[in-house]
Amino acid sequence: MIALTTPYLWYSTRATGIVAMLLFTLVVSLGTLVANRVGGTFIGRFEVNEVHRSLSMVAVVFLAIHIVTTVLDSFVSTGLISAFIPMTSAYRRVPVALGAVAFDLILAVWVSSLLKLRIKNASWRFIHWFSWLAYAISLVHVYMTGTDTRKGIGFLLVVGCAGVVALGIIIIALVVIVAAAHGAVTHGTVRHAVPGGG
Repeated sequence: MIALTTPYLWYSTRATGIVAMLLFTLVVSLGTLVANRVGGTFIGRFEVNEVHRSLSMVAVVFLAIHIVTTVLDSFVSTGLISAFIPMTSAYRRVPVALGAVAFDLILAVWVSSLLKLRIKNASWRFIHWFSWLAYAISLVHVYMTGTDTRKGIGFLLVVGCAGVVALGIIIIALVVIVAAAHGAVTHGTVRHAVPGGG
């Protein structure tokens, strides 16, 4: 049996945490595309949605492994309760509490997705908005808890992940604004042309 203080648990916690962060970055980015019905001839909306759903399941698996290895590692005083209830960890209380809050929100989003056919669409969409909050909180958790995330490659990964999602939001916002402006101009042209043509 592997000792609970083995460095392999520590390395597994770090590795799965980083992988989960990268995967959730892709999940949130694709979710932005899905929510705005983005799709084209090369990759359709259905394919984007399927990749989003598949990656979200893989991300949850890596997150679960990250939590389990953290709890099993006796080198740090983090119990199972701390994974769900904030401010109960003796080890880095605030950063771990942020991780617990992010995990609770992700659980809510995940369960609502499993029950999507049984709940109102408006309720599902409302709960799904928490994924944005969970992602933001998780990045702060990664930065504050990770031993490699305040400098070097780890820091660049955190900033890069935040940048990718922020860029996606900006691009989608610009597309929506341009589309709305184009629609208003077109509508205005038609509206003014009709009286003249009559």
